[in-house]
Amino acid sequence: MPKVTQAFAVALIILGIGGYVVTNAVSITALIPAFFGLPVLAFGVLAARPQARRGLWMHLAVGVMFLGLLGTARAMPTAVSLLSGGAVERPAAVIAQVIMAALCLAYVALSVRSFVLARRAAAT
Repeated sequence: MPKVTQAFAVALIILGIGGYVVTNAVSITALIPAFFGLPVLAFGVLAARPQARRGLWMHLAVGVMFLGLLGTARAMPTAVSLLSGGAVERPAAVIAQVIMAALCLAYVALSVRSFVLARRAAAT
């Protein structure tokens, strides 16, 4: 799971930097996905080390990604409006938030599944 964590973190970093570049560096808030991706990447690297406290680092990574999911969930009604052809003030921001929400949701779901499987394996 540490490699999966690192992959999702890199995806968030690319999303943040890409959004910043695409919007002509108008606002630092375009980098928010990267700000979430950096600590998650660090936790993934720490979890991959030998003799690491893998459980701690993975739980911290899931916590950060869950906060990212909560922070981007408010963009969903605006995304529905954008998809239905409505006028949206900052479409690039809405798209980036939807992508970040999807990445965070997928990661949290995979992590919960991994935690459940690890718990079951430890119980047997």
